Amino acid sequence: MRGVWTAEQIRDTEKVLLERTPDGALMRRAAFGLAVVARRMLGAVSGSHVVLLVGAGNNGGDALWAGVELRRRGVGVTAVLLSPDRAHPAGLAALRRSGGRIVAAGDAGFDTAVAQAVAGADLALDGIVGISGHGGLRPPAAEVVATVEEAGVPILAVDLPSGVDADTGAVDGPAVTAAATVTFGALKPVHVLAAARCGPVHLVDIGLLPLLPAPHAHVLDAADVAQRWPVPGPTDDKYTQGVVGIAAGSATYPGAAVLATGAAVLAKSGMVRFAGSAAPGVRDHWPEVVAVDHIADAGRTQSWTVGPGIGTDEAARELLAAVIERDVPLCVDADAITLLAQHDDLRAGLRGRPVVITPHAGEFARIAGEVGPDRIGAARRAAADLGVTVLLKGHTTVVADPDGRTLVHPASTSWAATAGSGDVLSGIIGALLAAGLEPWWAAGCAAFLHARAAEIAANGAPSPASALQAAIPDAIRSLRSG
Repeated sequence: MRGVWTAEQIRDTEKVLLERTPDGALMRRAAFGLAVVARRMLGAVSGSHVVLLVGAGNNGGDALWAGVELRRRGVGVTAVLLSPDRAHPAGLAALRRSGGRIVAAGDAGFDTAVAQAVAGADLALDGIVGISGHGGLRPPAAEVVATVEEAGVPILAVDLPSGVDADTGAVDGPAVTAAATVTFGALKPVHVLAAARCGPVHLVDIGLLPLLPAPHAHVLDAADVAQRWPVPGPTDDKYTQGVVGIAAGSATYPGAAVLATGAAVLAKSGMVRFAGSAAPGVRDHWPEVVAVDHIADAGRTQSWTVGPGIGTDEAARELLAAVIERDVPLCVDADAITLLAQHDDLRAGLRGRPVVITPHAGEFARIAGEVGPDRIGAARRAAADLGVTVLLKGHTTVVADPDGRTLVHPASTSWAATAGSGDVLSGIIGALLAAGLEPWWAAGCAAFLHARAAEIAANGAPSPASALQAAIPDAIRSLRSG
């Protein structure tokens, strides 16, 4: 499990590290790691040319010192100084000594000189704004970045893509879209909340990690999920592995029942019970499921998933109330979240119990207010207010516990953004709750596996939720290979 730290946490820790480190050593260490990644992206170093986009302060200093390292290996380097009066003095002097070319904003012919440098460039280093920056890029940085992007020159971001908020990943104006990012010391929220803007993230160790406080959030790895995924032991039977109940679907949305139930079947060995009007369709698709028309006939379970496709009428409210009365761990999804937002008594019945709710942005707004730019902050606020684990769906999934623990899962693709995908996710969560995982882990592991199954099912092409569901076993098998 990898940690993620806020910009403030990083800055405070860097101050401590700087006091223990010779002047300039930390920046040189970071710049060396940046240059290594740049050389890797260039491939053939001889004859290549790199443009440094240099802002004020240490972020620009990292780019300048990386330019020095690249010059030592024969790379042509042009530094575009966007704030010439505030460029890092030592880094700028070193680049001049190494034979690097300098183009400064405000000089005559600046735009032409930039266009010429970019035209011959194989790579650009984005050292415009560091983790303390806020808002979109301003002139002349915005125009220079546009010139680089229009020329098709790949950009390697220094710490983060400039113009993207370090703590929220929000973009408010012109911003860099990087081909890759090199960050120093530790991951920041931007690297998981705006993964599409960052590209692959390369972490350079500068000695920060042992000094950092508790992480702001965590990111699961395949090994974390594999360690917790339920595997039957030699003495297990279908009951000891956990029986999950599914209350989903309706005459209008029978597919939701089939998708959620099938996901629970495929996510683990054991037993799945279904209750609802879509029972005939569930039995047709999944004959191993014990499917009944009414929840009163469903029998005992160790968890329930409720909500996908049940509607929001009085019958649906009664169904949700009956599930809540079962007093077992719950996954509450889709229409059931809307019902929770409408009925205070239903919400009150969840507090203090092991419950996961799985809203998308619209459902979240109904029950907890608008998400806003800070997805981690919004999910944490809702979890604390509602007293349940919140899985906020989106391209970046955030899982927050009432105690503040937070997981972030950045999807590598958008293949899971398809109708019925959420039904599959809720079925997986219910199965993991029945197996005994606490809500935070059940939601986090399910989100990881769901994204992995989506990648496998799509294989580079559009794929429906039923194919995602069918890929669950392959996704589980893949956990052990990373």
